Amino acid sequence: MRPTTRLATDGQRTQSTERITHSSQFEYPVVATLTKEEICACIEDTGVIPSASASSQEDTVFIAETLIESGIPIVEVSMNAPDAIDVISLLVKHAPTMIVGGGSVRNADTARKCRDAGARFLATDGMIAGVVEFAAQEKLVAITGALTLTEVIAAWDCGSDFVKVVPCHAVGGHNYIRTLSDAVPHARLIAAGGVNQLTALNYIKAGAAALSVSGELIPPDAIHLRQTRRIQELARRFLTAVDNGRA
Repeated sequence: MRPTTRLATDGQRTQSTERITHSSQFEYPVVATLTKEEICACIEDTGVIPSASASSQEDTVFIAETLIESGIPIVEVSMNAPDAIDVISLLVKHAPTMIVGGGSVRNADTARKCRDAGARFLATDGMIAGVVEFAAQEKLVAITGALTLTEVIAAWDCGSDFVKVVPCHAVGGHNYIRTLSDAVPHARLIAAGGVNQLTALNYIKAGAAALSVSGELIPPDAIHLRQTRRIQELARRFLTAVDNGRA
């Protein structure tokens, strides 16, 4: 069973920490009503941040619906896609209970477009102070990319809500996360790059607050073939790894 800090009834927030097993037993609140702190709590509680890319609006809707049904009401949309802002807008309108964020945000102008489209968090691939400052001003969650210990400290000290360590697999995997966690124990670290079903548990045990995953959770062929159950099973495995890693 998974703990949650995001329970609500009829759209009203509560402070309940009731545990749930399936998304069908839980009514997610409308994200627009959540505070920045509640968004952070939901991200940390869920422990999985899917990064999704879709080739059509139908694919986008399928991904959103499947993730929500799988118990992961979060999705990151990479700005590397030409229609990324439109995708964020579509998700926000079609799936109001899903926390939608912009990924690979490289400047404040793009950050502003994400906010205007309804994004509730901004993720970068490196330390971009302008994006972190914009997120703070607009009460959006900032997930800042970093790799070295110096970069992690700088990202956390400048006000990031989470620090995404990317690419983890290139610098020691979960052992590197453990080293960073020991050095900066208060920083909420997100493991990204090389995170899969085989490594997820060790990353959480090492101190990662959450995992950033893409094709390992949402395979492109599963989207094309509309394999809802396959994605749900992959989601279950990642969520179980998070639970077991925190036990």
